[in-house]
Amino acid sequence: MARPTTAKLDQARIRAAALALVDAEGLDRLSMRRLATALDVSAASLYFHYATKDELLEAVAADILAKVDTSAFSSGWEPGVRAWARSLRAALAAHPRLVPVLSHAPG
Repeated sequence: MARPTTAKLDQARIRAAALALVDAEGLDRLSMRRLATALDVSAASLYFHYATKDELLEAVAADILAKVDTSAFSSGWEPGVRAWARSLRAALAAHPRLVPVLSHAPG
């Protein structure tokens, strides 16, 4: 049996592809089936890594929010809030179609 030519599927690759799909086409166009097609895998293989689309979207949102700069808080709360707000705005502007996911608190 021939080995698959697709690179090993992992969570980081899935999240990156999901973000690219959402950025290009919007949240309503993201489905596990469409994502699987973009990754050249079966939809079932995605569910091994993420139980639901919502779980995947929360992980994508966590990736984006993890990049928000909080380092300026070491200089005090005012510079910290300014830097954080600018960084958060940049993250939201970079991925405007993901804002509905980014704007809700995980349950």
